[in-house]
Amino acid sequence: MNMAKQDPDVGQRLRQARRRLGLSQRELARRAGVSNGTISMIEANQVSPSVSALKQVLSAIDIGIADFFAPAETESEQIVFRADQLTEIAGGPVSYRQVGANLRGRSLQMLHERYRPGAQSGRPMLSHQGEEAGIVIKGRLGLEVEGRRYELGPGDAYFFDSRKPHAFRNLGDGELVVVSACTPPSF
Repeated sequence: MNMAKQDPDVGQRLRQARRRLGLSQRELARRAGVSNGTISMIEANQVSPSVSALKQVLSAIDIGIADFFAPAETESEQIVFRADQLTEIAGGPVSYRQVGANLRGRSLQMLHERYRPGAQSGRPMLSHQGEEAGIVIKGRLGLEVEGRRYELGPGDAYFFDSRKPHAFRNLGDGELVVVSACTPPSF
């Protein structure tokens, strides 16, 4: 590595890529097989990594050099969101991973939902403006909408007015996976 001042975009771009994936400097260093200090110095623009060193670091976060230096898309322009770029907006027994971190100005919210056995969306029942739809990918979904109960399995889908009180529950012994959409965004 060269101790000369580098292009300021390298440190900033690496920091942004690392943070987008929710990684600490220490975790990125571990994955890349370099020291924590190396990542810190690159991000602070205190060293200029060689192409091979930068490639080694980027391979740990599955980004090619060409993509790394490509003009940054603003999220409103971003078209593709890789699995590791989904934004966790819940956690615990129910995981809601959202497509895009900032939905300001958006009219649709897409979620990849995972429910542990017995987990539910909570009490009291949910109710919000808009419409909601989803498809069960894996497991058994218990859906309650305005007092009516339904059981759905893989490939089954739902679509309803979200103003009606509703709740979701994993009825199976394994993980429940649902892909859903709400309009307008409600989380």
